[in-house]
Amino acid sequence: MQHYDVAIVGGGLAGSLAAAMLGRKGISAILIDPHAVYPDDFRCEKLDPFQIATLEKTGLADLILPLTTPNHEVWIARFGRLVDRRPFEQCGVLYNDLVNAARAAIPKQVHQIIDKAVDLTTDTDRQTLTLSSGETLTARLIVLASGLQVGLRDKLEIGRTVTSACHSITAGFDVLPTGRPAFPFPALTYHPERASDRYAYLTLFPIGNYTRANLMTYRTMDDPWLRQLRRTPEQALNELMPSLRRLIGDFTVKGPVRIRPADLYVTEGHRQTGIVLVGDAFLTACPAAGTGSGKVLTDVERLCNVYIPQWLASNGMGVDKIAAFYDDPVKVENDRRSTAEAYHLRDVSINPALRWRAERVGRFMLRYGIGRLRRSRAWLSARTRPDAHRKAAMHTDDRSA
Repeated sequence: MQHYDVAIVGGGLAGSLAAAMLGRKGISAILIDPHAVYPDDFRCEKLDPFQIATLEKTGLADLILPLTTPNHEVWIARFGRLVDRRPFEQCGVLYNDLVNAARAAIPKQVHQIIDKAVDLTTDTDRQTLTLSSGETLTARLIVLASGLQVGLRDKLEIGRTVTSACHSITAGFDVLPTGRPAFPFPALTYHPERASDRYAYLTLFPIGNYTRANLMTYRTMDDPWLRQLRRTPEQALNELMPSLRRLIGDFTVKGPVRIRPADLYVTEGHRQTGIVLVGDAFLTACPAAGTGSGKVLTDVERLCNVYIPQWLASNGMGVDKIAAFYDDPVKVENDRRSTAEAYHLRDVSINPALRWRAERVGRFMLRYGIGRLRRSRAWLSARTRPDAHRKAAMHTDDRSA
């Protein structure tokens, strides 16, 4: 039987980052996942400024960010018209590439087992894991980062309550400009024209040498429009957004359209000895709100930078220790904000009530006003810049004389 300080179950983003961080701190850890290389998976596909800042706190940003595609400006559009050109730092990256970059950062002293954990027992001192191969191992702490998998949770009677079934559905696909070498924008966010369109936004952004599209919708999985999106994506998008082509021109959807629904749920009965849940294993986020990766990164950063080193410094792994992580004010606020933004974005996108109609109009007018102000400043700057250059040249001539 092998013994470790920390056993991490699940090698997605949360588990792989935790293994890399703990290994770099010299903590005895093992990562257990069925895949030697994380497979193709449709999840997070870009990082925003908050997520990049949190990644930097993990100490792994210098190893991961060079593998992403940075972008420094996003166009905001609605009704086929450009509303604003907003400076915005974001990095495009496919989820499996992000996870495998995190795995590449795991030090060699961290043991990695290509297997599946099928059983576990916990107590205040040592936890025991049984793998599908029949092998067993013990650890002072189990980090459960197994995402939506429920097998091990059920064995410990850790419950899950769905608070919003099929809260949103995300569609992902590549797009190519027709008859042109490139689109006119660096990145684009296109907002719906009507609440009845039942989507939050379409976002186009670069990953490598191609343009990736994420469409955030509020529909059900049996909606006929989703079937049309799979079969004839260009027609489906043009019918949903008839003014989009006026802004970006003709386009072609390349490759398959991948569709992923997201349920929102909360976890119950998780304050137990010897085990801690992180990422989607604890709480799900809505992809449309864009908070999922930030929630995962915050969980792992707080757990591995603050709590696990403290917990291992003394004997035992009781509920009082575990509860400190769940009660961490940074984590609590981040989880609260993630859930609140999921419901707020859905309401402001599709709720027909007068309050939300008014907020939709107000948000559009605010974006439009900011865009006008930004364009006016750019125009004034362009007009005054030649005068400044001429005056500087005249001043140089005077000094030379």
